[in-house]
Amino acid sequence: MSDISHDRLLIIDFGSQVTQLIARRLRELNVYCEIHPYQNVTDAFLAEFAPKAIIFSGGPDSVMRDGSPRPPQSAYTMGVPILGICYGQQVMMHDLGGKVEAGEHATAEFGRAYVTPSDTRIDMLNGWFLDGSGREQVWMSHGDHVSEIAPGFEVFGTSPGAPFAITADTTRNFYAVQFHPEVHHTPNGKTLYENFVRLAGFTGDWTMGAYREEAIRLIREQVGDKQVICGLSGGVDSSVAAVLIHEAIGDQLTCVFVDHGLLRKNEAEEVVSMFRDNYNIPLIHADEADLFLGELEGVSDPESKRKIIGKLFIDVFQKYADQVEGAEFLAQGTLYPDVIESVSFSGGPSVTIKSHHNVGGLPEKMGLKLVEPLRELFKDEVRALGQELGLPASFIGRHPFPGPGLAIRCPGEITREKLAILREADAVYIDQIRKHGLYDEIWQAFVAILPVRTVGVMGDGRTYDFACALRAVTSVDGMTADYYPFSHEFLGETATRIINEVRGINRVTYDVTSKPPGTIEWE
Repeated sequence: MSDISHDRLLIIDFGSQVTQLIARRLRELNVYCEIHPYQNVTDAFLAEFAPKAIIFSGGPDSVMRDGSPRPPQSAYTMGVPILGICYGQQVMMHDLGGKVEAGEHATAEFGRAYVTPSDTRIDMLNGWFLDGSGREQVWMSHGDHVSEIAPGFEVFGTSPGAPFAITADTTRNFYAVQFHPEVHHTPNGKTLYENFVRLAGFTGDWTMGAYREEAIRLIREQVGDKQVICGLSGGVDSSVAAVLIHEAIGDQLTCVFVDHGLLRKNEAEEVVSMFRDNYNIPLIHADEADLFLGELEGVSDPESKRKIIGKLFIDVFQKYADQVEGAEFLAQGTLYPDVIESVSFSGGPSVTIKSHHNVGGLPEKMGLKLVEPLRELFKDEVRALGQELGLPASFIGRHPFPGPGLAIRCPGEITREKLAILREADAVYIDQIRKHGLYDEIWQAFVAILPVRTVGVMGDGRTYDFACALRAVTSVDGMTADYYPFSHEFLGETATRIINEVRGINRVTYDVTSKPPGTIEWE
């Protein structure tokens, strides 16, 4: 639990893969919230956390199974508003005297559905059912369904598979919906959250200006007069973390920029120049390309790559930490989605997707404690914090770049030759995106060099070179993403430039996979 002093909203996580989107919607409304897995939410926890409101997330379980996830009964007697979503609705009905039944063909719903109102005379539905169609599009994902609502509840909306799609006990300020208002496919879902936090009495005081002040206070309390080394990758996250920590403790901070040989074209020079020219922060430029590329030689498995890079990062930081007298802390730009994808948040029930090199703590032998001031922030909040701290707009707006760098954009074995080709192709691609004025419309764009060679014809001669894939996605927070709809003209022009300007590539493809089912990066 953090030491944030704002009014808090507690999200009890029952294992939904989109629980984090609930937090995103609330943060957008300037409401401070925390996600905690149901098994950690005890009576004592609730008393200490003292939430102003509670949301029950969705989840994959069935309330009819013995031992299925439950909130503590004290949640219902605290006198605070509660919103139950999908499984959260079902558990609320079950706990409070209603009934839930196993899904059948007629009642299970997955995907787009439409809710029609039974009664709209509650504040929770302000702004709904106003477009003249008499219904609202929502996103359903449930097998089980509520068959009998709990005493004190009324029905305010129905769908073909959910006769109790929207229910409420307005006396106790308990609300429950069978659909997911947090996802993009419930277009008016944000309005429900706005109504809920308004009736709960939140004033929207969670801003990056306020976060900056509190984070500086917490960093000073944690660090005291000790020295901190910061792993500076050159990306937005670690850069914002470095500037924030420097504002808190000044020259107690030393940044270590590790050039692992897996950076984009001219990136090392740009990062070192920016920090030395704009900020008076002690900076160590650690050229460790030979070390990393040597250890990665012959390695093809993506998880093995990530683990090797993670271990080497720790070894390198240990090496330079030993040169900084009094260093007791290592600072990282770890973000909330990093934590979510690597392990279940705080031990929760969601599924691990892939490991991140900067998540999961440090080995005891390193003797350093972690400082992670951005750990509870999403990417757009970090950008807003960077703006608050005065970082250059051109830098804040940079696309995300993964800690393992080009290693995970080079499926299969990594070689210096493939990395050199990849850098050139990526530089041409990004130049094309900028020239067409598309950079700020895209969340992330990059080239992946594929582990295959293809036959081509250039100048009446046969070529046998690498194929590459272009990737560009739109996203809000990196948790879900859609491919960017480039025109055929743009793709054709870009492919021609890459093949003409980059020796070693003779075929260009475009990746049109969304997330899910794919991830944004190739590995």
